[in-house]
Amino acid sequence: MWSVVSSGGLPDRERFDWFADLISREVMPTALTSERPAEFGADLALLDLGGLQVSKVAYSPLRSRRTPALIRRGDPEQYQLGLVTGGSMLLDQNGAGCEAEAGDLVFWDTSRPSDARYVSDGDGGTGQLVILQLPRDALPLPADRLDGLLAHRVPGRSGTGAVLADFLRSLVTHGGACTPEELARLGAAAVDLAAACLARSADAEDLLPAEARSRELLRRVRLFIEYNLGDPKLTPAVVAARHNLSVRSLHQLFKGGGETVQARIRRRRLERCRDDLADPALLAHPVQAIAARRGFSGPAVFSRAFREAYGISPTEYRALTARAGGAQAP
Repeated sequence: MWSVVSSGGLPDRERFDWFADLISREVMPTALTSERPAEFGADLALLDLGGLQVSKVAYSPLRSRRTPALIRRGDPEQYQLGLVTGGSMLLDQNGAGCEAEAGDLVFWDTSRPSDARYVSDGDGGTGQLVILQLPRDALPLPADRLDGLLAHRVPGRSGTGAVLADFLRSLVTHGGACTPEELARLGAAAVDLAAACLARSADAEDLLPAEARSRELLRRVRLFIEYNLGDPKLTPAVVAARHNLSVRSLHQLFKGGGETVQARIRRRRLERCRDDLADPALLAHPVQAIAARRGFSGPAVFSRAFREAYGISPTEYRALTARAGGAQAP
């Protein structure tokens, strides 16, 4: 589902002009300059999320300026939220400026003049950026609060910023295999996460709709569970305490999903163990070691749970997948 274009098949002297024209047509009119246009290279991929779009770009160092004249020529009227995945980005807009490095998020408005510089990693590599392109009316936050975040670095290594950054990375990795219907649902999730991340940065979480706050909290809880499956002491009480919730409130949060908190922990542990058992690289690891690594309290408990879930013992499953050349059984 990704639409991918690359400068790789063009003569060196044509690559920069091709990319400048492409960005102006597919993203927004902007004035691009490069100190070394003859050595320039870039790749661009676009993924439609049903009403919004995510782009991933890899590029040689360049500068991008949006002037009032270019805004009048064409404006998608979007907020754009970029995740820097390689190199760094320097942005000036609305009287503010920031430098975002790999792992950081940065926020800008296509309807305002801006000056952005994209820098490679210093080792001859390309800069890399994942951009979530949001219609201006998609974010349920007041414009004055969002204006205060323009050209500000949003940390992407902790809290809601980390949840959003992980979501965007996963979308880049797996989004191409999703159906249009699934992508539309992921687009709605992207809006919720972006709004929650920006609201936290603007100290405006109380302005988010209650449903959006609940959905974002549920995603944070699920991510916490995912990262802590290996802890045998992971229980609903621990999950609730980590998120300043009562156990009752945590269960209410999961109520509409058709799965309890404990059931999710158990299912994801089993799925992780199943993947490990089918991995040829882990054949030397005893079954009980794999079970312990994923948080099961003992081999008997794991074996019983695995058989209940998949109708076969862990040892039999491993043997079956090994005979199939390491391919996972259905």
